Amino acid sequence: MSGAITVIAMSGGVDSSTAAALLHAQGEPLVGMTMQLWNQRRLAGLPGMPQPARGRCCSLEDVHDARRVAEQLGIPHYVVNYEESFERDVVAAFAAEYRAGRTPVPCSRCNTHVKFAAFAATARRLGATRIATGHYARVSRDPAGNRYELRRAVDAAKDQTYFLWGLTQEQLAVACFPLGEKHKREVRALAAGLGLRVADKPDSHEICFVPGTDYAAFLDAYAAERGEDPEPGGELVSTDGRVLGRHRGVHHFTVGQRKGLGIAAGRPLYVLRIEAKTRRVVVGQDAELLHRTLVARGAHWIAGAPPSAPVRVEARIRNRHAPAPAWAEPLPGGGLRVVFDQPQRAITPGQAVVLYQEDLVLGGAWIDAAA
Repeated sequence: MSGAITVIAMSGGVDSSTAAALLHAQGEPLVGMTMQLWNQRRLAGLPGMPQPARGRCCSLEDVHDARRVAEQLGIPHYVVNYEESFERDVVAAFAAEYRAGRTPVPCSRCNTHVKFAAFAATARRLGATRIATGHYARVSRDPAGNRYELRRAVDAAKDQTYFLWGLTQEQLAVACFPLGEKHKREVRALAAGLGLRVADKPDSHEICFVPGTDYAAFLDAYAAERGEDPEPGGELVSTDGRVLGRHRGVHHFTVGQRKGLGIAAGRPLYVLRIEAKTRRVVVGQDAELLHRTLVARGAHWIAGAPPSAPVRVEARIRNRHAPAPAWAEPLPGGGLRVVFDQPQRAITPGQAVVLYQEDLVLGGAWIDAAA
């Protein structure tokens, strides 16, 4: 293949299918590609693991839906296998983070390392000049035309820039987000109007490679498959060091968690921090989850270089968190300090902090600790 080709990532869902239909309607030379990332039946049958649900991302049903939409549009369609890189860069990292007492964001790693790296490389080999996805986000140029910018989607409820902060200038230069200017209700209406068979297909909200919602069961089964020793248990302790109970492994917990602690204290208790080296989970009252400052590592600034001084931002500490006013200060070695105007609840190691100025995404980093 050659020429100005756009390769569209087709997951089999309504968003990527509608994005493909919009580009096709504009006369774009278009190729559809579905990424095979994880074998949903791989861990089925191991203790604690449910059978994979129908409609799950990366399922055969999704591949068939993507292929049927491509046939309906009359565009070529291919399935590309990235299971090896997905396991290395996403799944193994997910497991390692939980063992270290952190709560990871696998979608961010997938976008950076798979969808806009491995996928983009495959698209280039097909002669593509752009890659498109069904993400709700926008790309623009700065006023001088020197740099690419990542901006929030028009539909704030569907905005996915929290998962895209790791994109580089080179990746943004070839990225196309056809849904960034649209609301979800418009997308479903367009899909229905175009007669796409996936117009009413439910959205997937869970992590694609975890069947069900029991992440700890997945991690136990994944470790068993790899011949690793089971995660050791430890102590649940109060902030003054009193032992309140025992747990079955730090991977069962995340900061801010209330349910599933397995202790009766006469008052609500929440996970305040996880001390993976000593296997201790520290619990306390809800007010103790409030912090104004966080420190983070692996900062990525979309414009390239970090700012030379602290900058005024709105910072988001999880996907559903409302961005809050703060100062962001670059630190040596790719570090970042964020100081909020008001205390924020459950700042969680392993999650990303993403920085905004109005709808412009400045970049982000991986949270190390609340301070």
